[in-house]
Amino acid sequence: MPIYSSDSDDGHRYSASSSARLFGHKSLHAALGGRKVADVVLWRKKSVSAAILLGASFIWFLFEVAEYHFVTLLCHLSITAMLLLFISCHAAPLFNRSPPKIPEIILSESAFKQAAMSFHRRLSQFIINIYHVSSGRDLPFFLLAIGLLWILAVIGTYFSSTSLLYLGILCVMTVPVLYENYQDEVNRVARKGNKNLKKLYRKLDSKVLNKIPRGPVKPKKSK
Repeated sequence: MPIYSSDSDDGHRYSASSSARLFGHKSLHAALGGRKVADVVLWRKKSVSAAILLGASFIWFLFEVAEYHFVTLLCHLSITAMLLLFISCHAAPLFNRSPPKIPEIILSESAFKQAAMSFHRRLSQFIINIYHVSSGRDLPFFLLAIGLLWILAVIGTYFSSTSLLYLGILCVMTVPVLYENYQDEVNRVARKGNKNLKKLYRKLDSKVLNKIPRGPVKPKKSK
């Protein structure tokens, strides 16, 4: 009997621990950072997640279907924002309210510092990850990264940049939550695929990599 079909508490705990192996011993929410971004991606905040997905879909529709130009959209948004600010500034005294202090909200020094520090931290972590992969310490993962980048480059030839960006946002907003709902089945397939990849790498190593001629190793000179 498969371990996933057990109805006992022990079987349920074993299934839960097995389903987390794709991300080590972490849950998917913890693997995504365990903060607001993880909540949005996993649809814990459904209103925010739906707003992001609908906004991305609307922008994609404007640029790809309606063939709206970016400069035109930027000018129209600026005109709309200026009109709204003009109305709010002149209508505020009629309702005994102070006009909105937009520069103090948008140009806050603390907000800029916090955004810069967050960007610097994420960029540093990204560069460290790229260096770790490119160093070749984990050769199968390095080859996998090269293959994925090549597939992405091929896909990019058939889609515009806007469609490709929208496809990425769509995958980010759908794939993690689908995995969370069907993680047992996905992990079972992933473990099987990982096993097949290891077999393929061993064959490649024995039939190709080990047959590459190498120069003679020079003996070290004794002092």
